Amino acid sequence: MNLSRRTFLGAAACAATAPSLLHANSEKPKKLVLIAGTPSHGPGDHEFNAGVLLLDMCLKSVTGLQTVVFTNGYPKDDSALDTADGILCYADGGANHPLVRDKRLERVGKLMAKGVGLMCAHYGVEVLADVGGKEFKDWIGGYYEHMFSCIPMWRPEFKEFPNHPICNGVKPFAVRDEWYFNMRFRDGMKGMTPILSAKPSDEVRDGPYVYPKGPYDHIQNAKGRSEAMMWAADRPDGGRGVGFTGGHFHRNWADDNFRKVVLNALLWICKMDVPKVGVSSTVGAGDMTANLDPKGKK
Repeated sequence: MNLSRRTFLGAAACAATAPSLLHANSEKPKKLVLIAGTPSHGPGDHEFNAGVLLLDMCLKSVTGLQTVVFTNGYPKDDSALDTADGILCYADGGANHPLVRDKRLERVGKLMAKGVGLMCAHYGVEVLADVGGKEFKDWIGGYYEHMFSCIPMWRPEFKEFPNHPICNGVKPFAVRDEWYFNMRFRDGMKGMTPILSAKPSDEVRDGPYVYPKGPYDHIQNAKGRSEAMMWAADRPDGGRGVGFTGGHFHRNWADDNFRKVVLNALLWICKMDVPKVGVSSTVGAGDMTANLDPKGKK
């Protein structure tokens, strides 16, 4: 089902607590389009539809922001993208990436040339090196490359943050997730800022990884190096890009800081001011179980 309007579902609204601090840079509302991928994996994993709808609820009190939500894949009518200031794609990637398949690279490329912001989350940061790799380096600063990057399940501790609007109000946190690392970034990280970084332990680098199990020599040989698992990129066209590798487990959206850094990023790609305290929100148990795909029980 495609939703072309703001949708609020769940037992309790995910309300911003300081709406007076949330504002756009101009009177005209900024428009954020959120695209959720089709269901995949088991219950509680890759809950793209529920995740996007939860984020949308958390943004409902942001003054000056209009959201358009599409669930269950790339919209059949994508005209909403023509007037978007920012786009989120939280979906499966690889060869079937929603922004890559059916020759959509050209379509999205024209939007990027206009300065539209783009954020890709979790599997959505993976494209093929020869089909989307160059574009993703240009658009969001980097991408997950098969057999170059790796996919371990681990619990990085994010203790320090750069002086960047996406980090406003974010406090140290640690959650277990399928945090990808060793991305194929732009040369010299030009125009980029690592947002969430941590040092994988030797055990994490030694594997096994989720797929393929590894270990990879080049991952082991980089022991002791800090890795960026969320990053922000500025583009010459004036647009902004963000890559976020977390988001495998739906339960992690209940973590205030995990959620806040993503909400902040969504404002940032739309060129909105991020409050000094970040986007504050509360999530109840009912919100976390709302809109889950019918995959059975976990």
